[in-house]
Amino acid sequence: MVKTDSAISTFSNSKMADPSFATSRGSNGLAQAEQVRVISRDEHEAAAASLAEAFRYDEVAQYFVKTPDTESWTLDQKWEVHLQIMRCIVLAHCISGLALTVGPNHAAVALWMPPGKNMDDQKTMLLSGLSELNKQLSEEGNCRFIEFMQLLHQTKTEVLGKYDENSWYLVYIGTRKEARGQGYARMLIDHVTRQADAEGHMCYLESSDGKNPAIYRRFGFTTVQNIKLTRGSKPVELDIMVRHPGSREASCDARTIAHHGQTAETA
Repeated sequence: MVKTDSAISTFSNSKMADPSFATSRGSNGLAQAEQVRVISRDEHEAAAASLAEAFRYDEVAQYFVKTPDTESWTLDQKWEVHLQIMRCIVLAHCISGLALTVGPNHAAVALWMPPGKNMDDQKTMLLSGLSELNKQLSEEGNCRFIEFMQLLHQTKTEVLGKYDENSWYLVYIGTRKEARGQGYARMLIDHVTRQADAEGHMCYLESSDGKNPAIYRRFGFTTVQNIKLTRGSKPVELDIMVRHPGSREASCDARTIAHHGQTAETA
């Protein structure tokens, strides 16, 4: 499952080192080296807080908490459930996937599922708290979350076919509003797509903001399908995008992406 509410902006040439890469900054007052690094389990709550903030107004995020049976909930109650969803998903990627961050205070976060991995096994579901989310969501919110998970799983399997188990899956990528414009999202995408290219693997994502596909195409992604969540008062659409090994356009403009994966802004 992927949401993309990331900020991809101020694209700059980046260099990759194993296991992280740094990019030099000019005389703009920023640090001369920012490194992509792996998020540990101990810091998953802080990373989740950044993603939750990045996706605060995302349509997919709202889809689970803004339901007819939560009209009596306070904004704080809805925020806590939204935050808890992010905590569980980030921890699941710390356990079974690849959770990355760059910038100060988890300024930008990306959750990738590597080839041959998933977060649907019983152990990961239990340890991450995903198996208990139904107790946090309202009855309708739970139905919508199940609809969401099933639709994403089915679509990914159908689109990728025999490559499904051998691809990189960008589940979430988000940048805090105050950190946008620094090129962090680009670094988080390049960090994995360069490896995917070297290994000959496809990449896959879902985007819930109509402005994002044009930006993702600059990273070699192509829209192959559009799906809809339909339990709400209006459908919530997601664009399905894939990237073949070596697919990369030479130039990029300064932009901001929001990925569920969910919400995007252009700078």
